[in-house]
Amino acid sequence: MSAPRQIRFNAFTMNTVGHQSPGLWTHPKDESHRYTDANYWQDLARLLERGRFDGVFLADVLGVYDVYQGAADAALRHGAQAPLNDPLALVPLMAGVTKHLGFGITAALSYEHPYTFARRVSTLDHLTRGRIGWNIVTGYLDSAARNLGLAQQLAHDERYDLADEYLEVVYKLWENSWDEDAVRRDKSARVFTDPAKVHPIRHSGPNFQVPGIHLSEPSPQRTPVLFQAGTSQRGRAFAGRHAECVFVSGPSKTVVKGYVDGVRASVVAAGRRAEDVLVYAQALVITGATEAEARDKLEEYRRHVDIEAALALLSGWTGVDFSRYPPDATIEYLDTQAGRAALASFSSADPDRRWTVREAAEFIGLGGRGPVIVGSPAQVADQLIDWQDATGVDGFNLTYAVAHEDLREVVDRVVPELQSRGRYRSEYEPGSYRHKLFGRGPRLDAHHAGRQVRIDPPPSELEQAA
Repeated sequence: MSAPRQIRFNAFTMNTVGHQSPGLWTHPKDESHRYTDANYWQDLARLLERGRFDGVFLADVLGVYDVYQGAADAALRHGAQAPLNDPLALVPLMAGVTKHLGFGITAALSYEHPYTFARRVSTLDHLTRGRIGWNIVTGYLDSAARNLGLAQQLAHDERYDLADEYLEVVYKLWENSWDEDAVRRDKSARVFTDPAKVHPIRHSGPNFQVPGIHLSEPSPQRTPVLFQAGTSQRGRAFAGRHAECVFVSGPSKTVVKGYVDGVRASVVAAGRRAEDVLVYAQALVITGATEAEARDKLEEYRRHVDIEAALALLSGWTGVDFSRYPPDATIEYLDTQAGRAALASFSSADPDRRWTVREAAEFIGLGGRGPVIVGSPAQVADQLIDWQDATGVDGFNLTYAVAHEDLREVVDRVVPELQSRGRYRSEYEPGSYRHKLFGRGPRLDAHHAGRQVRIDPPPSELEQAA
């Protein structure tokens, strides 16, 4: 008899107040107003490692939510992911108080050159001893594009075309520029690095010209663990080729199962194994000593939800200004250049339900676009197992309503319950972030696209070959 399938947890957060539960920063127990305090993040890191979480998934955007009413006023007034600080700066703080916790950092490739980005990631992978992951996003806010010199963001599929070349560049830098034995550190011979074993990548493409070498020596993982969250057709194709972990969000098991099946099919179509990708579904867990206590919390949290802030987020995610629609209007599928999956998850992705604007806002008001799982520790464990069995997810990206209260309750109550059932690990494996996830060492799998990229030979060699 095979061992029961284990559930994995990530924590889903952002270097801001008011991440996925708009308005809950007003709750008396919420601590997210302390997001500028280093101790806030270190306390969270210690908590998550005590709960044996795989990692902390740090979301980010480079613009403000200004689609709603054509202005940023609602987002600013209600603290809807604004103000917002850089996620990468949190990693050394949190890594310094942990030994095993992984860090999935979100960085939009549309607005940062791959040469400088590759060095930043290698630096963090060195400092954390191989605990860095990268959530590959292309961005979805026009406000970000405008502040970075563009009239508007590229069209949805064009962003993925850019991303394909971007990944080619960083793979060349991380995987090919330095040989494994290039760094000698030989004091007697006065040679730190053997120049013959460091190679310029000579990349010349439609979007990027990167002729030189990677500035950083190989880090423990070389390439970070690769996360991706796009579930559009183009996003799934991209994930099939590049992603090692995929993050999905949906309001029902039907929606989430569709995403999971689509991602795994794309992975197989790209010549990889379905199990080469771990899929995490977004969820909010509200628990207490008893079901009644958990239900009381839920009702209390609902009183703090800010509907206007939720509509500001939903408008930004979808590119649709929901201030122009009455609350009882039915959301129908609209093809936008913003987050296509965000709108689809409330419309055509689930044929059994049609959502009104008010219902969608109320739903995302607690935990964003994932389910809210409520009950005693045993009831929560039952629901998580049922979601895993019904959808095929490997684990959950857990958001929160009240920081750090909700995640503390998960660690103290739900994790022990799952452990007692053999559905959650008791200890970490040694090694890098990638090894903890897949058990195959710190490097990209040999069949991954990043290991297949090669540097073109110098022009003289090309001429000789001709």
